[in-house]
Amino acid sequence: VLGGGLMRGALHEIAATGEAHMAAATGFALGVTTLASQCAVWIAEDMAALESGAPYGPGLDGFGLAPERLVTVAVAQRRDLLWAMEEALRCRATGCVIGEMRHGALDAVAVRRLSLAAAETGALALILRAAPEDDASTAATRWLVDAAASMHAHPHFLTRLVRNRRGPRGQWILRWSDSDGRFTLAAHAQPVATLPVHRPHRAVA
Repeated sequence: VLGGGLMRGALHEIAATGEAHMAAATGFALGVTTLASQCAVWIAEDMAALESGAPYGPGLDGFGLAPERLVTVAVAQRRDLLWAMEEALRCRATGCVIGEMRHGALDAVAVRRLSLAAAETGALALILRAAPEDDASTAATRWLVDAAASMHAHPHFLTRLVRNRRGPRGQWILRWSDSDGRFTLAAHAQPVATLPVHRPHRAVA
């Protein structure tokens, strides 16, 4: 479906279906970040930190992302978040940039600039949203994420790919495996969107 994984050098949106599932959407974004990059920048609005809290070191370790690999930035307003994301994406030392925002529509021009900045450096850009929106976007993909029930210790995610500029959409229950640090289909342990040898620029999702 993804043609080899989430495309690097592009913008992707990850949204919780509601506030109750924000932790699941955050976990999904962390898993993608862990697979995609050795160095990441997490930028959040002040209100996001007040409502959801800041990234927690032991929790990051649980997804294989050592805290020293993550730079966190807090901003006061939406326009500051989008500006900081663009600046971070233009830094070639950064492999992935996450912008966490609350409710509200995205500025189409700013989102376009983020897509261009990611394309210039090959970085992975993720916008993490507290609720889904149907606004126009240049994002390569848009995901809706819920927490899924599990009888095991591994976190499970109900993921819905609702926009895919390069292929079909779909829905899957994914399990994050701490032992090998990847997502697998919960129904059977097959890797999802493994990295093909002819597309080394793509992330594994």
